[in-house]
Amino acid sequence: MIYESRVYRCVPGKLPAILKRFETITLKLFEKHGIRQDGFFTTLVGASNQELTYLLAWESLAEREQKWTAFATDPEWLAAKAETEKDGQIVDTITNQLLVPTAFSALK
Repeated sequence: MIYESRVYRCVPGKLPAILKRFETITLKLFEKHGIRQDGFFTTLVGASNQELTYLLAWESLAEREQKWTAFATDPEWLAAKAETEKDGQIVDTITNQLLVPTAFSALK
């Protein structure tokens, strides 16, 4: 199993907008495309309280490529993204890492 950690640093004041978009739009599209999430987090203590961090689970890099490309090019997603950003950009930067659990990890 491969895990993907994604961190969205929002434009100041836009964290509620990204949370709403994930809750009402993005998760339904993830489900449509078979993208498995293992958790969503906001920062309680740390450098920024304007971040959304989440984990995705993939069987392989090939699965990630196929499903992420299908999601990113889905006309429903492109329209929803444009609509939710009509008053301005929500996310300032995105960072991601592809992670492999260690032999002693609870996640395998």
